[in-house]
Amino acid sequence: MKKILVTGGAGFIGSHVVRMFVNNYPEYQIYNLDNLTYAGNLENLTDIENASNYTFLKGDITEEEYIDSIFLKYKFDSVIHLAAESHVDRSITDPLAFAKTNILGTMVLLNSFKNLWKNDWEGKRFYHVSTDEVFGTLGETGLFTENTSYDPNSPYSASKASSDHFVRAYGETYGMPFVISNCSNNYGANQFPEKLIPLFINNIIHNKALPVYGDGKYTRDWLYVVDHANAIDLVFHKGIDKETYNIGGFNEWQNIDLIQLLCKQMDEKLGRKKGTSAQLITYVKDRPGHDLRYAIDASKINKELGWKPSVTFEQGLAKTIDWYLENKEWMERIVSGEYEKYYNKQYQ
Repeated sequence: MKKILVTGGAGFIGSHVVRMFVNNYPEYQIYNLDNLTYAGNLENLTDIENASNYTFLKGDITEEEYIDSIFLKYKFDSVIHLAAESHVDRSITDPLAFAKTNILGTMVLLNSFKNLWKNDWEGKRFYHVSTDEVFGTLGETGLFTENTSYDPNSPYSASKASSDHFVRAYGETYGMPFVISNCSNNYGANQFPEKLIPLFINNIIHNKALPVYGDGKYTRDWLYVVDHANAIDLVFHKGIDKETYNIGGFNEWQNIDLIQLLCKQMDEKLGRKKGTSAQLITYVKDRPGHDLRYAIDASKINKELGWKPSVTFEQGLAKTIDWYLENKEWMERIVSGEYEKYYNKQYQ
């Protein structure tokens, strides 16, 4: 029986990956390791929490003794590593937390995996799920490919670039079988509402301002989280050792255009007069080190593994809005306490 450790499995992307693996592979034992910091939420997994092939482990990936102990106890033959501090704004206010979790935490996992299996790498795999932000920023044209040089600009992207390098270094030095994927901006159900789409959905519901950085011309590629989970499944099972795969939604949106579309769909779904939500748009001071444009060339995973997005951005956005409107209690339980304080500090 395959024993797979998924780190950060109570988070946004991680919970979708855990659900998919638990439901699709009953013959696997899935272990979800999460420290349940602000973005980890076990409510994301209530539908599978009693599954016989699912185990939740609460712990911190930076605690070497604990991580060693669970590797020895459960003998994981694969790791899908998603646990990370992931919000650029937070990385600007607390860069050290990002270095600890994203760099040191990744190294602790790599070390425990190496020490457990020594050189017995047959059937083993360490999969690091990373970001396109490691590549830095693009001009008005061009796409990030798997061969684009790393050029990170924020403490977040620098910490992820470093962890990518350590995964490759363990592969080269110790023969550890690994794969890496770098994804674009994810959106969908269960996303913590500091990120643009759930934040704005929630603000529109409550008629609060929609804070747009700078001139709103920042361009991002958007990836529906269920499509990302499908891609992770494919890379895990069919990806070639030591290879990197870019995962993107094959679409680019300037922030302001995305926000206008979101406002339009929200007006329709809430039965509000056309143009009502757009009046909430408020331009705020730009953040430091803000990358102008990211765009991913996902043709490698498309050609080699047969992956492609299942929805257009408009379709995915409509599904996402529907989920948040149907799960207002989920949002309301989150938008309180620490998050409220952070939100107020960040957008004043």
